[in-house]
Amino acid sequence: MKQPKLTFRKPDAKDGSEIWSLVSRCKPLDENSMYCNLLQCDHFRDTCVLVEQDGLPIGWISGYIPPSTPNTLFVWQVAVAPEARGLGLGKRMLAHLLDRPETADCARLQTTITKSNEASWGLFRSFARSVGGELTSAAHFDRDDHFAGHAATEHMVTITFEEEAMAAA
Repeated sequence: MKQPKLTFRKPDAKDGSEIWSLVSRCKPLDENSMYCNLLQCDHFRDTCVLVEQDGLPIGWISGYIPPSTPNTLFVWQVAVAPEARGLGLGKRMLAHLLDRPETADCARLQTTITKSNEASWGLFRSFARSVGGELTSAAHFDRDDHFAGHAATEHMVTITFEEEAMAAA
């Protein structure tokens, strides 16, 4: 079976609405406003990746480097279209982001995940193994203290890796 031709690229402002549509098809992801996705594509394009197949968006990662921790890439959201699951896009997008010059100083990757999100846990555990990174986690945004009981506790997941391991990814 022939592998589909995929294009990995930085988004631009014109992509905001299509990314918003992609995320809305990737339940149970939180749907941010279209304006939020537009800002991600415009202001944070260097730390986001859009994957297209035949010009159609099928994968998206939004991320940023927090000003207080310039050695960290924080992954906000990972979206893979239902029809593109099973292609290893999540890991490939993470590796693509960490291979960019803009993330060259990042010695770790962070994200938050609810305990019940098995797909995300699987992705980040698999990615940590593939780069020889150490994965740790701890409760971070508490259901009651931060979400007033409206959302599950988010656990801060940190993958710390060696530069040599990333070069081999």
